[in-house]
Amino acid sequence: MDSFITKIIKNGGKLYPLIIDSCHTNGTGLTNPSIFIDNNNILVNLRHVEYTLFHSEKKKYCHPWGPIQYLHRENDLHLRTNNYLCYLNNHYNIEGYSKVDTSLLDKPPLWDFVGLEDARIVRWNNKLYLTGVRRDTTINGQGRMELSEIIIEDSLFKEISRSRIPAPDPDNSYCEKNWMPIIDMPFHYVKWCNPLEIVKVDPENSSCETVFLGQKFNHSHDFRGGSQIITYKDNYIALLHIVDLYQSETGRKDAKYQHIFMIWDKNWNLIKFSKPFNFLGGEVEFSCGMAYTNNKFLITTGFQDNSSFLIECPEEIVENFIDE
Repeated sequence: MDSFITKIIKNGGKLYPLIIDSCHTNGTGLTNPSIFIDNNNILVNLRHVEYTLFHSEKKKYCHPWGPIQYLHRENDLHLRTNNYLCYLNNHYNIEGYSKVDTSLLDKPPLWDFVGLEDARIVRWNNKLYLTGVRRDTTINGQGRMELSEIIIEDSLFKEISRSRIPAPDPDNSYCEKNWMPIIDMPFHYVKWCNPLEIVKVDPENSSCETVFLGQKFNHSHDFRGGSQIITYKDNYIALLHIVDLYQSETGRKDAKYQHIFMIWDKNWNLIKFSKPFNFLGGEVEFSCGMAYTNNKFLITTGFQDNSSFLIECPEEIVENFIDE
């Protein structure tokens, strides 16, 4: 069976690698990019992880410690994230980028996962933000979504404010992640998809409340977050993920990720969703960015935490796939 990217390319779409100079990464992973069309600029955030992920895709030649392993520097056991904001030209090539300067607000990490992970790009009330999960502020790695305001100063991207977002009351969960920002509803996120839960956050007062809760429907998987929520033909559309977490024959953690398109009307009634799929045929893929322009979807995805791609997909391919 063809992968979804094969179907896209056969029908006029294209695949573009997203790469920055290895002098910044030392050859470690660039992954989980997010895309946003900011006025006339195409912005991409590249997540740089200071490790290389090993995953035994065919379940052969597993590492003795399991099929998923993080290979990092021997003198630093943290799993660190740096973010690089990039400008793309009209041919979807990176023509300028800089590491997001977070030095104004950084503090010594209290846990092993460091930095803002899987940051989506959004502009709300004329301010540019990166929003993702951070897990280094507590000694047990409790994850919460954060909202980081970004400005451009001397052609460089700089974080000037950082708000940690609590979960809605009673705020007692361990890890909140992959909330999907709604592009045309400032400070609103889709927190969960089944049942659909929309939350509104107040970054100045660090508060969060549920403002919409839909009906749960039967499905074999949890529908987890992915891209931003964007408007498409008077509806909302997003790219979600599902994940199977299981143990290998030797009791070690393994995982399989798949993607799903989901469409709601403007009253948040579910219209339809696609069957699960992979873009590149791998078991560890993740997407946290999608935009729409000139009758095409622009989708960003990471592969095995080691590489990043932009997919240019004609809208009819997405529509036909959802209807299959």
